[in-house]
Amino acid sequence: MSYNVLLSAGNSFCPYIKHSMIITPKTTGRAFFFRKKWLVIFTVFLALAGGMYFYQAFGSGNVFKRNSSGLTSNGKDTVVNKDSLISEAPATLDTAKYDKLLLALNNGDSSGRWPVKLQYPLPGAIFPFYRVVAYYGNFYSKKMGVLGEYPTDTMFRKLQAEVKKWEAADSSVPVRPALHYIAVTAQGYPGKGDKYRLRMPFKQIDSVIRMAARINALVFLDIQVGMSTVQEEVPMLEPYLKMPQVHLGIDPEFSMKTGKKPGSVIGTMNDSDINFTIKYLSNLVKANQLPPKILVVHRFTQAMIRNYKAIKPNPQVQVVVDMDGWGAKERKLTTYREYVSKEPVQFTGFKLFYKNDYREENSSMMTPAEVLKLKPKPVYIQYQ
Repeated sequence: MSYNVLLSAGNSFCPYIKHSMIITPKTTGRAFFFRKKWLVIFTVFLALAGGMYFYQAFGSGNVFKRNSSGLTSNGKDTVVNKDSLISEAPATLDTAKYDKLLLALNNGDSSGRWPVKLQYPLPGAIFPFYRVVAYYGNFYSKKMGVLGEYPTDTMFRKLQAEVKKWEAADSSVPVRPALHYIAVTAQGYPGKGDKYRLRMPFKQIDSVIRMAARINALVFLDIQVGMSTVQEEVPMLEPYLKMPQVHLGIDPEFSMKTGKKPGSVIGTMNDSDINFTIKYLSNLVKANQLPPKILVVHRFTQAMIRNYKAIKPNPQVQVVVDMDGWGAKERKLTTYREYVSKEPVQFTGFKLFYKNDYREENSSMMTPAEVLKLKPKPVYIQYQ
């Protein structure tokens, strides 16, 4: 029983204690007896509650730290366990299991492109040992994704229901839930610095961190640079990226190198943008002795990622190219085959839209079983 449960029980029990201690002329002896009995019970209750509190605070290995953004890792309703933050990183990597799971992701692909031949990741790598199922969005808009559309408890129920579907569809790979929060949003107006992007306040990101800790979920912070750059925006999130459970997403769709407003044309990123981000994350992993970071790069057109062959994942950073298009199933499958499967970087992802996938006639959202027929199988699944 936790301290909060004991305290709640005590609050509801106190009126009965108070009532039992009332003394009347006819029952002085009995009242004294009951008063003495309830005083003993109440004292025992306080001792138990106090003991549980100090055990949680100091004796159970929980983290009570404030980072440079001002976030306290055990928020109002959250206690963050140190081991869970490190994603239960083992001391060594099981390379035999890694090879076996990586081969299974090929799913019978005979093109020779998969798996991508790279160095083994550091111990604690998420992929290919897990599949990640993420909810995407922003708290300021109900239209940007499911993460900002529903109250927290409703959102968690929906996310956990999707996790169970994926576990049932592929029992060979455990699933990690994740919250994928748009921390920098592209804008249709210049804003401060004429960058056409808006950085979310740290208190909003803090809220995401606390929410995710409730279900031991990973966190992805997503960047839409507008007319800014990853070189300018990624370092702004360093206090969070130093946390072992926090990963990164970058969205070339809103990287406006031509100077046109976000939303007017589809943007692009070069290999140099992505390699800068990989190197930055890699340095954080080395300096802070972290498990490998995940970098999600969204894509649904050819031009969104230029010179993919020059992108260099490393043991510190696992790169996922995420098929980000919406619409009819056949279009999504074609996009995946042409722009993700045919241009391999390291791992693949697939995005599902609760609303947009139904916008075209006779279209619907793909099921986990349908997505798992892809070659290679995606390791990262995002719902918007």
